Amino acid sequence: MTRTIPLLHPFDGHSHLPRQPLDETSRLPQDVRAAAAAVAAAAAKPQLSPAADIARYCHPHYLRAEPAAFGTVTFYFRAFTGREPRPEMPREAWDDPALTWEQKRELDSQYTVAESLWSQGRLRIQAAPVMRRAAPLWQAWKTAQAELRETFEAFRHTPDGMWRAQLLRLTDAERSALDAATAWDAVAEELSLLAAEQRREAVEEHELELETVARELGLDASDWVIHWPDDYTPRSYPWPHQTPLVRALTAEIEQQRERLAEVDRLAGTSASTTD
Repeated sequence: MTRTIPLLHPFDGHSHLPRQPLDETSRLPQDVRAAAAAVAAAAAKPQLSPAADIARYCHPHYLRAEPAAFGTVTFYFRAFTGREPRPEMPREAWDDPALTWEQKRELDSQYTVAESLWSQGRLRIQAAPVMRRAAPLWQAWKTAQAELRETFEAFRHTPDGMWRAQLLRLTDAERSALDAATAWDAVAEELSLLAAEQRREAVEEHELELETVARELGLDASDWVIHWPDDYTPRSYPWPHQTPLVRALTAEIEQQRERLAEVDRLAGTSASTTD
């Protein structure tokens, strides 16, 4: 499969007239005679050597380049697997005095596109095994989260004499949810780092979304919680560092406990009033 990426890079749009003088110019109309004279003058000037061939510096996967709309160029490559060495413009090309600046710019643009395509292939390779590990961990988290919320809601129907038993069930559900959230954040950080690396190596419009990679693997990652890498890095805060999903879960648990404490206070006030 051939992948194409348009990249801003104007082609040389100059046209070239024939370099041989025309015969019998006096018989031609004035404007044609002027054009013929210009051609003859150009032919009389010293000729510059033709531009060097850049083919020897092109990437091995490079196929061709075609002009596109608004002065852009579309580069065509054979598909990258991501297992190839990182595409880098040869140092010899920059140092080659036979190449024009425009040729060097074209080569630089070509290798920029090549690196973007290569980085997409590499992300697919690196992320695939991590995503296959991530899928059951995400499902485990969703199950644990649902059980925690169901256990908390069950207090609405729990008789007063059974609250302590229900509290025990709630703390068990909290621990299970925290374990699941911790496991998910660990694998989510791996995926976040891989995606960040691909973003650095690709031009902005050619970033590859993790959700796209997951879909190609037959996985649904549309609701996966994956933050930027910095969100997983401990900082010098006066409170312990928490990873994103653990932090969100901790806040939910605290809200649940505050609600239970409020009910307990109200129940105690009601009992004392009744007495």
